Amino acid sequence: MTTQAAYDRVLLKISGEALMGDQGYGLHPPTVARIAEEVRSVHDLGVEVCMVIGGGNIFRGLQGSAQGMERTTADYMGMLATVMNALAMQSALEAIDVHTRVISAIRMDEVAEPYIRRRAVRHLEKKRVCIFAAGTGNPYFTTDTAATLRASEMSCQAIFKGTKVDGVYDKDPEKHADAKRYETVSYDDVLAQHLGVMDASAIALARDNKLPIIVFSLDEPGGFRGILAGEGTYTLVKD
Repeated sequence: MTTQAAYDRVLLKISGEALMGDQGYGLHPPTVARIAEEVRSVHDLGVEVCMVIGGGNIFRGLQGSAQGMERTTADYMGMLATVMNALAMQSALEAIDVHTRVISAIRMDEVAEPYIRRRAVRHLEKKRVCIFAAGTGNPYFTTDTAATLRASEMSCQAIFKGTKVDGVYDKDPEKHADAKRYETVSYDDVLAQHLGVMDASAIALARDNKLPIIVFSLDEPGGFRGILAGEGTYTLVKD
């Protein structure tokens, strides 16, 4: 029996730190390969998948500016870090026969396609995984905002935010044993309670475009596919 997925087109947002594994810095190839397998399992359901990956495992613009670097320069360096992560994920996906395109908001034609919305939509229609790199191409915007922007432009039906915990909690579950997980939570409550799902501009953009955000654990094997099949533990952020 074929599993019917809950969505036809989704965007998976993961942090750069998700690619580090147990290391303190950089890329951990077995971890990248494991996440690629998760993406393939969803792709095999017939779901059109696009991705946005942060760059915090290599360079984080805010940290750079906090150490005295000019903020715009630091943010551009962070964008370049996301391109490195996108290329690593492309390599891992193509190693398991998933056709992939890296699409960069900053032109670097030798390693990635420039972002052209209609071309990106066509790649998705042809069942290629699109990895959007270099954020929005502008400083002062996070990859969370880039993910919400690209998901809106691609007409995705949901954003899947892969984290280390299985949803949104009222406080840090790693520090508080009595932390309570939300089944669903509204955009406005996320903003008012500073629940840390995504930054405020990303949440506001998702709210304005009625784009649900599904927060789940990337460390749970099969979790991404399971949610699309109507199972698993997660928090749904919606109106």
